[in-house]
Amino acid sequence: MDFDLTEDQATIRKAVAELANKFDDQYWLEKDSAHEFPTEFYDAFARGGWLGITTPEEYGGHGLGITEASILLEEVSASGGGMNAASSMHLSIFGMHPVIVHGSEELKRRNLPRIVNGDLHVCFGVTEPGAGLDTTRITTFARRDGDHYVVNGRKVWISKALESEKVLLLTRTTKYEDVKKKTDGMTLFLTNLDRNAVDIRPIRKMGRNAVSSNELFIDDLRIPVEDRVGEEGAGFRYLLDGLNPERMLIAAEALGLGRAALRQAVRYGNEREVFGRPIGKNQGLQFPLADSLAHLDAAELVLRKATWLYDQGKPCAREANTAKYLCADAGFQAADRALQTHGGMGYSEEYPVARYFREARLLRIAPISQEMVLNYLGPHVLGLPRSY
Repeated sequence: MDFDLTEDQATIRKAVAELANKFDDQYWLEKDSAHEFPTEFYDAFARGGWLGITTPEEYGGHGLGITEASILLEEVSASGGGMNAASSMHLSIFGMHPVIVHGSEELKRRNLPRIVNGDLHVCFGVTEPGAGLDTTRITTFARRDGDHYVVNGRKVWISKALESEKVLLLTRTTKYEDVKKKTDGMTLFLTNLDRNAVDIRPIRKMGRNAVSSNELFIDDLRIPVEDRVGEEGAGFRYLLDGLNPERMLIAAEALGLGRAALRQAVRYGNEREVFGRPIGKNQGLQFPLADSLAHLDAAELVLRKATWLYDQGKPCAREANTAKYLCADAGFQAADRALQTHGGMGYSEEYPVARYFREARLLRIAPISQEMVLNYLGPHVLGLPRSY
């Protein structure tokens, strides 16, 4: 087994880290506190060509794999930008996979180059308040009307909707009760987020406030047929292509955030003196941090295996889910321990660990909860009866 990064991968890690580190903790504190999108950060990565790391070269990208994308997002998060930084570009980096694989050539040429150069922001409209994780129960409906579809419905937890010009939108084109298979009858669109037909309402939330989360109220949104991704009724199947890579990329972001938190904790442990000695000398503080290091390192190995399998075209669902589970837990545990190491000051905004803690907690919920990962591993890997 070869655990070394390739020369190109090592170059990516170094270059991304150098660029991301130009945006310090004060920058992210200000953006998070002001609920302001990190435009300067996003534009810097767009200018560097990083948004197109997995987009095929014919559309202006680099055509690299999930391994390279995971390295990029891990370093972005590890810089201290955390989920505010990663979420600003996450969808641009891999969210267009269903369009790349299943979209028409005209749809791809019209949109992908603009996404790569950073000119086009796109949000992802899947989740609904009445459906939650059961995507088959969405009710947002697209009715065919000549050469258009007319869409009505509601979406929730839509990141970047305030900044986005377009939305990758999942709808039903056949009602749930009228399909033989519950995953049939859903259609995917990449279309304009017309503010005349879509009311966008930001959600007040615990953290990651530099990137908005929103509710969308859709009222007679007209979508041209040419904005449909692939065939009508096959949208759910198209989304499945991207589930495992998404879990790997989220795992990478959790891993990076855990590394950032651990770095801050070690720094504080070396610098802060109480009772005439650095607090890092105390095993009660040192051992939890060392334990987090071990867990982060172990989780990283599963992640590297998962991305390698995907890039080799091999089955990877077990590894992708496991990587998301382990990285999310290890990242949050590291952030929690970093806050504890800082004591009362960890609860203040003077140090970034409070922000890391809030953002790391999100990764045990999104885009899929830890419990739903176990719901996959139980029946699909262990062979136990399905629980739902």
